[in-house]
Amino acid sequence: MTTSSGNRLPDEKVREYLQFAGALADAARDVTLPHFRSVVSVVDKSGDESAFDPVTAADREAEQTMRGMIRDKYPDHGIVGEEFGDHPAAANSDPPVTWVIDPIDGTKSFIAGFPTWGTLIGINDGGGAVAGIMDQPFTGERFTGGPDGAALDGRPLRSRSCDGLAAATLYCTDRSMFATDRQRDIFDRVAARAALTRYGMDCYAYCMLANGSVDLVIEGSLKPYDIQALVPIVRGAGGAISSWTGGAPEPGGLVVAAGDPTLHAQVLELLADGI
Repeated sequence: MTTSSGNRLPDEKVREYLQFAGALADAARDVTLPHFRSVVSVVDKSGDESAFDPVTAADREAEQTMRGMIRDKYPDHGIVGEEFGDHPAAANSDPPVTWVIDPIDGTKSFIAGFPTWGTLIGINDGGGAVAGIMDQPFTGERFTGGPDGAALDGRPLRSRSCDGLAAATLYCTDRSMFATDRQRDIFDRVAARAALTRYGMDCYAYCMLANGSVDLVIEGSLKPYDIQALVPIVRGAGGAISSWTGGAPEPGGLVVAAGDPTLHAQVLELLADGI
């Protein structure tokens, strides 16, 4: 998802696509919500007895619905999704717009009945994620990020300042996200210095960071569809988000987000040894 021309989407086009992303979220909600807190068939797609990577009919049906809508409305655009792979943007697209979608981010929470999952819809113009939505169908909350900042159901969001790691509330979905002992050790070292460390929440933690309720999210083993929708939400609220080396977060992998950019810089120094 890069462009050699360096062209970026103008704000008016980003707003147009963000409005359509809202329609995608509405359609996904109609599919996923009836399955929530009901008897749902779960398939483990990990193929590994030591891991558990569940997928449900709701995941697949919602992604198929969104893909069909995107192909009908914007046939030249690319699609990256969790369940059905990648469809590249047309070769003559400039910039090459790609929709990065995850119908249910937090499937484990979904099947357990906890409302901390969400539908993620990101818009990438080849130079990075320019807009995104995290929709939580059960609570009815919709977090958005784009050229006009971040918002929750239309209310502007602003992340909070933090005096330093010793005052920070840190979230991580699961410590097993870190692929190596060294990464886990570095994370533990950072977590030990934070005021409070909690686990779980998936995409919801990044939105609470944008809401000014959480200071720091540190995770690993992320895929592009896990994070791209959240990047504009975090940045639109005044936060900072990057890889552990300070690079672009869009590819996924090791990611750190902070509501206070100064805290982000401080934590990056601590994480550097974990690479």
